[in-house]
Amino acid sequence: MLTLDKIYHAAYALRDVVRKTALIKSPKINPDCELYLKTENLQITGSFKVRGAGYKISQLSPEEKERGVIACSAGNHAQGVALAAQKYGIKSVICLPDGAPISKVEATKSYGAEVVMVEGVYDDAYNRALQLRDECGYTFVHPFDDDDVIAGQGTIGLEILDELEDIDAVVVPVGGGGLISGVAYALKHLKPSIKVYGVQASGAPSMYDSVKGGKKVRLNGVSTIADGIAVKEPGDNTYALVSKYVDDIVTVSEGEISSAILALIEQHKLIAEGAGAVSVAAVMFNKIPVKNKKVVAIVSGGNIDVTILSRVIKRGLLMSGRNHTLCVELMDKPGQLLGVSEIIARLGANVISIHHERASETMDINGCYLRIVLETRNHEHIKEITQALIDAGFKLV
Repeated sequence: MLTLDKIYHAAYALRDVVRKTALIKSPKINPDCELYLKTENLQITGSFKVRGAGYKISQLSPEEKERGVIACSAGNHAQGVALAAQKYGIKSVICLPDGAPISKVEATKSYGAEVVMVEGVYDDAYNRALQLRDECGYTFVHPFDDDDVIAGQGTIGLEILDELEDIDAVVVPVGGGGLISGVAYALKHLKPSIKVYGVQASGAPSMYDSVKGGKKVRLNGVSTIADGIAVKEPGDNTYALVSKYVDDIVTVSEGEISSAILALIEQHKLIAEGAGAVSVAAVMFNKIPVKNKKVVAIVSGGNIDVTILSRVIKRGLLMSGRNHTLCVELMDKPGQLLGVSEIIARLGANVISIHHERASETMDINGCYLRIVLETRNHEHIKEITQALIDAGFKLV
């Protein structure tokens, strides 16, 4: 059973296992509020997950430790369990779907775990983990729906209050709900006036739909760049705790998540994965009432796959108006390109690429298309350039 004493005990048990992460001020993400970032992306293993896994493993009996632990995950939970098991000197077995990124497989192995690759998806890995648990007597470490795991995650709430007592709200990423359950339980028992808001990706709103609908639901599928919170169904414990202690849950889009990742890179030199950035996205795009409030956003993880980081950054640039493509229909005669270029240069945009296309069945026989990709400051800058081109007589497609 989850209690405040258990969360305090978790903090004591984890004192030599996890890192107390920094709370840093973030003045530009949303100038309407006083925002602080709880940087769990800088935690050992790059995610908060080691807290819950570490406390769970610390509470095993000598017999259970002798037999070892097993878990299934495609990411942060796997690494958290592996590192925690290594710290306590016990065996860990991690079942991973065979489509898991190589970087995450190798990271899990580097923490001393025995990795079992399972053909199929997460559910197949989960079933294989349960089978091995029954066959070999391992203890299964659930990623979120376990009181010890939740208590471990709740230590983040204690750390926040240790550093900032007069906060108005804490914003927390939500997948299965283990993190927000622990944090909300701790905060509401120590300072009930603090608002706790959960954030899910709009492509994986399992807890959002469950809480709003008044009963636990299972999604048919999930699709989001925030793979760390792409959970089809919340846990029984976490659903009950979130329903009781969390003030509201909101969702953010893929573009908003990408913009938040980009803002963290540019403004704070912090790398956040999609799941870790959803809390920042909710504050950034005013999905929750933060005006004139002192707010903490938990950046829960930083283990983004570098192979998709460039795509995420590009989407963030588009979303924030920092990158834009113009298509101008011109008459194919000398001086037209010069006229367009002069306007763009005068208004301070930078041309990244340009493509000139003649001959199309839909245009004038003497016409052509000019497709220009620009670096711009923001959406207002794009409007300024667009209007200047129109005022100069150019036709935008």
